[in-house]
Amino acid sequence: MGNETLKKPPYAMLAILFIGAFVAFLNNTLMNVALPTIMNDFKVTYSQVQWLTTGFMLVSGILIPASAFFVVKFKNRSLFIVAMSLFTIGTIIAAAAPNFWVLIAGRMVQAAGSAALSPLLMNVMLVSFPIEKRGSAMGMFGLVMIAAPAIGPTLSGYIVEHHSWRMLFEMIIPFAVLSLLFGLWKLENVMETRKVSLDYTSLVLSTIGFGGLLYGFSSAGDKGFNNPLVYSSIAIGAVTLVIFIIKQVKMEEPLLDERIYKYPMFALGSAISMVISVAMFSGMILTPAYVQQVRGISPFHAGLMMLPGAIIMALMSPITGRLFDKIGPRILAFIGLSIITVSSYFLTKLQVDSSYAYIITVYTIRMLGMSMVMMPIMTNGLNQLPMEKNPHGTAINNTVQQVSGAIGTAILVTIMDAHIKTKANDLVAEMKAKAAKTAKAAMEAGQKPSTPTTEQMVQMKAHITQTALLSGINYTFMVVTGISAVALILSLFLKRVKVNKAVQKPQMGK
Repeated sequence: MGNETLKKPPYAMLAILFIGAFVAFLNNTLMNVALPTIMNDFKVTYSQVQWLTTGFMLVSGILIPASAFFVVKFKNRSLFIVAMSLFTIGTIIAAAAPNFWVLIAGRMVQAAGSAALSPLLMNVMLVSFPIEKRGSAMGMFGLVMIAAPAIGPTLSGYIVEHHSWRMLFEMIIPFAVLSLLFGLWKLENVMETRKVSLDYTSLVLSTIGFGGLLYGFSSAGDKGFNNPLVYSSIAIGAVTLVIFIIKQVKMEEPLLDERIYKYPMFALGSAISMVISVAMFSGMILTPAYVQQVRGISPFHAGLMMLPGAIIMALMSPITGRLFDKIGPRILAFIGLSIITVSSYFLTKLQVDSSYAYIITVYTIRMLGMSMVMMPIMTNGLNQLPMEKNPHGTAINNTVQQVSGAIGTAILVTIMDAHIKTKANDLVAEMKAKAAKTAKAAMEAGQKPSTPTTEQMVQMKAHITQTALLSGINYTFMVVTGISAVALILSLFLKRVKVNKAVQKPQMGK
């Protein structure tokens, strides 16, 4: 098969893979809204319940770098069946979990299954479509990737308000089982496999390196960077990752081939996707924080407010794919990143009483920008790689997005927390100065200074908390605006990758 694609795309097989990936993506986005309810049900702390998302991300972060090995070593049918079976078993364990730690175990088994599904689908698509049609195909993949997070928070908010959190897992089970049965019935092997041996030292280094970084930065938002567990995890992860990268560069058959960064469009696309991941994850955290904590809107209605943006993003994905096939990545990325940068700036102007229309409009426009960037730059980068390097390309893309998203989110949350504390202290100092001035004026007038009532004290505290949080969110969105502007500048250097039919290898377009 080598560098060639299939004569006819296996649409039935792709549909099965799409369903499996959609179910896995949907499950990932259902959990966040349900955490407070699960925390109350099992009487666990906030830091413990966070392990339902942190543990899932850790297992994914450890297994995704090894996905290149799995895709090359095992037939795609076998890999899908094992991955979907693990995901289904994990979902059943979670749905029936008698205690919190069994629920954690179920989530981790789920993660072990879902980690292989996205890289597998992407690699099957890369061999199923010629380069000139990959944009449209990857646009459909983007639709699946985005549609699940689009409906996830709203659906989860509704279920948590009206049913048990177990319903989040129970409703996934029939879809997972159907996907598995269709896979057993219709799935064929379309990808070339070859004998490769797993270097266990590389796997251990990858696990400690990526696992340490993901755990450290994920915990930083809650514990802070000055916590010994946080900075030691990050330090161990960073040092181990450097050793892992050096080892991979020297190996003939690396677990994760970093040498593909010598392809300039893949490297540039990877750099831009890191920045976009930070911008996207920050929006998913900061916007709900504003809507729920500053405005006091319920999780379900907060999800509804973000639904138009997510739907626009999902609908635009196939359109963006077709446009990419016609005009290449630079124009799309430049327009998309311009929209992201400007809309992020508008989110720095949020007020305590900003209208629903303002919030929904700006957030929706921002999601429109996101839909124009991620898939085109990723597809253009993968187009420059030889076919046999695709498994490493997809594995690196997925790993980079997870790690940069975790690191970026942790840093932004830390920046926000620091600004909130500073702003709160300033507000308290202002109130004390104002109270002292008022008391002095009363004494000079021969009156007794008034003492605030308990109710007034509660109101003042609530006002300080709300104002400081709003200021922190606005300040952090200003940082995101700056980060997005960096990606906007980088997009000017994008070039379209074209195919030289004579040699069947990607060449750089003008």
